[in-house]
Amino acid sequence: MNQSPRASSPFRERNLEFDGKTIAARQWGSADGAPVLALHGWLDNCASFDRLAPLLGDLNLVAVDMAGHGRSYHRSRDANYNIWEEVEDVLGIAHALGWHDFSLLAHSRGAVAAMITAGTFPGRIRRLALIDGLVPPPAEDAEAPETLARAIAQRARYGARKPRHFESFDAAVEARKNGMFPLPDGAARALAERGTRPVGDGFTWSNDPRLMATSTAKLNNAQVQAFLDRATMPIRLVLATEGIVNMIERLRPVLASHANIEVKEMPGGHHLHMEDGAEGIAEWFGPFLRGEADR
Repeated sequence: MNQSPRASSPFRERNLEFDGKTIAARQWGSADGAPVLALHGWLDNCASFDRLAPLLGDLNLVAVDMAGHGRSYHRSRDANYNIWEEVEDVLGIAHALGWHDFSLLAHSRGAVAAMITAGTFPGRIRRLALIDGLVPPPAEDAEAPETLARAIAQRARYGARKPRHFESFDAAVEARKNGMFPLPDGAARALAERGTRPVGDGFTWSNDPRLMATSTAKLNNAQVQAFLDRATMPIRLVLATEGIVNMIERLRPVLASHANIEVKEMPGGHHLHMEDGAEGIAEWFGPFLRGEADR
């Protein structure tokens, strides 16, 4: 298999066990460093942090493959991948690591999961360092029946779908480069190395196809605000200037009423932490996650 140019990053592989589940992870830094759990975006994996993690200084940083992604467990056939279900896994991972309170570093869907975790258990989360994600777009109450109907139909369809087959690893990398958010070759290769598995004479994605299905329910505006209001810990949010369309405009009303959320816009696409934006993010996030900003 072709190797990523960042495969030599000084991490160690971990398997974390809790409640009969196995979460695969990579760990950087020192056991004496400030504990930080890193959550990747939708259909990514922990290799998302391969470039950023070594730049963040002396942390105890653990980046996980979230459920259904990378090399981690897939949820049972009667379970869903609703965003709030990540909260229980985050706490299970922390228990497996022996952490009571810790910070979260997260990207995109992982950032939304981090915010919901912080709003649910604010006493457990020291700081949030978020990349191009904060809260889900609020849903209208009247949309609930159609949302549920669509989710049930998609769960059945994607649950029966065979994963896409690639004749070569490079073909999988090419597909990843040209996904919903285009990626440079190095970033796509790192994610594909972690997110594919060999089958027969080729490769296929290791992700659970049911991740493609929509949530069975979505948070309305009052619920989103309730989680935000309880997340009173220090928060830093990087927004990519060429990231998710209209995200900056959509979040401005939210940010105006939450003084604990510092925002910095940085040049780059949605995965800017895997590209040249990693250095700028590390300069802003590193001291923050180490607690130096509080001294």
